[in-house]
Amino acid sequence: MRIALVGTRGVPARYGGFETCVEEVGRRLAARGHEVTVYCRRVADVEPRDEHLGMQLVHLPAVRSRSLETLSHTGLSVAHLTRRGADAAVVFNAANAPWLPVLRAARIPVATHVDGLEWKRAKWGGAGKQFYRRAETLAVRWSDALIADAQGIADYYLERFGAPTELIAYGAPVVPRASDRLRELGLAPDAFHLVVARFEPENHVDVIVDGYRRSGAQLPLVVVGSAPYSDAYTARVHALADDRVRFLGGVWDQELLDQLYANARTYLHGHSVGGTNPSLLRALGAAAATTAFDVSFNREVLGASGRWFTTADDVAREVELAEQDPAATRSRGAAALLEAERYDWDDVASRYEELCLRLAGRGTKRDAGRPAASGSRGA
Repeated sequence: MRIALVGTRGVPARYGGFETCVEEVGRRLAARGHEVTVYCRRVADVEPRDEHLGMQLVHLPAVRSRSLETLSHTGLSVAHLTRRGADAAVVFNAANAPWLPVLRAARIPVATHVDGLEWKRAKWGGAGKQFYRRAETLAVRWSDALIADAQGIADYYLERFGAPTELIAYGAPVVPRASDRLRELGLAPDAFHLVVARFEPENHVDVIVDGYRRSGAQLPLVVVGSAPYSDAYTARVHALADDRVRFLGGVWDQELLDQLYANARTYLHGHSVGGTNPSLLRALGAAAATTAFDVSFNREVLGASGRWFTTADDVAREVELAEQDPAATRSRGAAALLEAERYDWDDVASRYEELCLRLAGRGTKRDAGRPAASGSRGA
């Protein structure tokens, strides 16, 4: 088949869930003999490549604006794809739904990966939230299939729209236990706590840093991440820290990042609205004892291995407990690795392959099996 993957920053992947999914699924589909095309955003001062892990890459520009970057790039990608053609397309992010009728007119079957509940993010004002709610309705109306990566997201689309979804979570990589790179950062194994997140209110980095500051923890807190569109929130996070907190900014070296996951005493995960998160799955694969913000998506992934927080005081309590009882904390890490077995990228790729085969096999019967909008409540 000719399969197009549209709507992400593209590959090679960094931390984004969509980009990780595209890389892991796309490389496996290409290895199975499919012609996989990935649409990528151009990056300043980076020479674009034509191929990556067997995938064909198409680089196109985007408007560098928080509100327009995704939609503008996807519009150009869809225009290119309608000329190029494909047997099936996967569009990532329900926000790209306004472009789905163009694919429909070009008779390209499409599945939309709807992602999390983007309208809940504080960074969007009233108009942005309204757009995302409307985009969900359009994704239901114009997609041949919907993909959810967490049961909570699948439940939301069924309850709100009466729309069934393909429940396909991400995979959890098996992360090596090496630690030789840590000395570059002046760190030692099992001697720090870790956060990896974009600096956004829904990821609760401020709550984690504030809670850690209130604690009597002896081990440092290492914070990886940044906020390209939120200087005020970044300033708030830094203001809450004390001299035990180390801010590394973005860490794009995957080997070094993996060693941080694999050697942390605990991984603190504050994501709350995005469904199944790849950072959380990487922590599982690294056997990291994880304390997560208490929402259904995180409980679904961590199972019995998780500990939970909602307030800064909860964070303070959990980091202190992890330092007081390192043996119990290591046991939680071992339990996390067992939970990771439920998230296998080979199985994920097979599910995408089966879905694309069904889409391509449907031919011109475009209405067969399309989820009903159920009156499009909330449109």
